[in-house]
Amino acid sequence: MKTIEIDPPLLRSLLVLATVIEARDPFTGGHVWRTSRYARLLATAAGLEKDDVFMAQLGGLVHDLGKVGIPDAILLKQARITPAEFRVIALHPEIGHDIVVNHPLALLVDRQISQHHLRMDRQGYPARWRDQTPWFVSRIVSVADAFDAMTSTRPYRRELLRARALAVLEEERGRQFDAGLVDLFIALARDGRLDHVIGHAADDRLMLSCPECGPIIAPPAKAADGDKAGCPSCLREFVLHFARGAPELEWTGRGASAPAASPDLEAVEDALRDAPRRVGIDPDPRG
Repeated sequence: MKTIEIDPPLLRSLLVLATVIEARDPFTGGHVWRTSRYARLLATAAGLEKDDVFMAQLGGLVHDLGKVGIPDAILLKQARITPAEFRVIALHPEIGHDIVVNHPLALLVDRQISQHHLRMDRQGYPARWRDQTPWFVSRIVSVADAFDAMTSTRPYRRELLRARALAVLEEERGRQFDAGLVDLFIALARDGRLDHVIGHAADDRLMLSCPECGPIIAPPAKAADGDKAGCPSCLREFVLHFARGAPELEWTGRGASAPAASPDLEAVEDALRDAPRRVGIDPDPRG
């Protein structure tokens, strides 16, 4: 067991960087927040100690840090990627590892970054780490990340139905994903304990659906009736209406400015509120 003292400003800087990188992709609004929440729920259901639950939550926020090294032409491609392009994308766990390995808080996040695409059947990536058995916390992040990817819109497809995404997890039970974690995650879904996360950008912020691009608009944190929101993909401008409770979109007939990549400060503050002063690093909780 190794104990790490957590310096909040240092942790904040790492999380801000990770969420800015995620914001490069207009189709991933709320992804790191949702993945972080799913991971926290699953780690808690698995009975992990609070330090390991916290590291699962952090893993959800930082797992895709290495995408900073993936060219926009591939990362933001509107069509399905080619096998050659996939080999480039598959480098992002290694790139992320190289970024954080010498960071003072590396032990908190390195394995979640470098292992979240490893598989239980040793067929994942990066190829040079396939023989490793993923850390239990990394396996949690893997399930959370995959479920959110399946239930979120992508440039080349609309989101899968929740039932279909859960069926895919079950099909890959024991192959891609840890079997016990899949069982726990499916139970959480059936109990309705994921409902407040699915399709949201943060607590009480339901993703809004652009008529052209799908549910990829993350509304402003304190949006009011008459406020404007832009689609980050097609750049249409909409007015928000709250007459029926949940916001509805009305196209203004104008275009919106391309959004600047900005950090998910709500997700960052969420994690910082949960951050202990020190964390005990278990070599491999629960296997």
